[in-house]
Amino acid sequence: GPAAPRAPRARPRLVFHTQLAHGSPTGRIEGFTNVKELYAKIAEVFDISPTEILFCTLNTHKVDMQKLLGGQIGLEDFIFAHVRGETKEVEVTKTEDALGLTITDNGAGYAFIKRIKEGSIINRLQTVCVGDSIEAINDHTIVGCRHYEVARMLRELPRAQPFTLRLVQPKKAFDMIGQRTRTSKSPGEGRVASGKETLRLRTQGPAVLEEGPSPSEEEAARQVDDLLESYMGIRDSELASTMVEAAKGSPSVAQLAQGLDSVLGEFAFPQEFVAEVWAAVCHPKGDKE
Repeated sequence: GPAAPRAPRARPRLVFHTQLAHGSPTGRIEGFTNVKELYAKIAEVFDISPTEILFCTLNTHKVDMQKLLGGQIGLEDFIFAHVRGETKEVEVTKTEDALGLTITDNGAGYAFIKRIKEGSIINRLQTVCVGDSIEAINDHTIVGCRHYEVARMLRELPRAQPFTLRLVQPKKAFDMIGQRTRTSKSPGEGRVASGKETLRLRTQGPAVLEEGPSPSEEEAARQVDDLLESYMGIRDSELASTMVEAAKGSPSVAQLAQGLDSVLGEFAFPQEFVAEVWAAVCHPKGDKE
């Protein structure tokens, strides 16, 4: 009879185009299944160390936090890698509990600043910018810590006692003129439209090729990301989609809490947060607010 069917397409040989965000030739990468392997492939192409890469954006060389590479890459997406630039030290004094920072994770050991709240303590410090990677707090290195651990450390720092942040900013181009005239696709096209296939990267296990998320799932994931930000001070699109998946399969808030604990036990999510996540996914508010 016919040969047994091959295993599902778990490791598609897909080729992606990549450049260093501050300017470089275009490289081609393939055969990665998670973010760490992706960084290793990019580093290999440009002959740098994977630890030089702070984060990647899709279809733009700008430090645009709406275009961050999260848990999925559209098959047409062009990957720009932002690498380590200058290191800077900033002294901060907490005059209120919240610093006004939202932190995200590059999936390979670096936490970086995704958002700075208007009028916050950090907002008044001109030297701290979105896209800066946080390397140390008071000379205590945090490389390898997850973003929620970093957010917790910052939250727990005492008030009125100055502390030092060591930040690494992404490398900037010396001369962008003539560098960016050739676009690989129409600008402003961040995420590939729903219905197209995307490569879903997972922290554990192989990457899988899947249909893009439905608009309602995207909306739910956005709401969960907002909840993560307000409760935990982090944003993480991959984590948000994981939580949407968990909630879709949970008949009750209690079961979602259990499910999240088994996947993400180290978080210790507050009960009301879990309830809001479940409501956002299982009872989405339609147009009737």
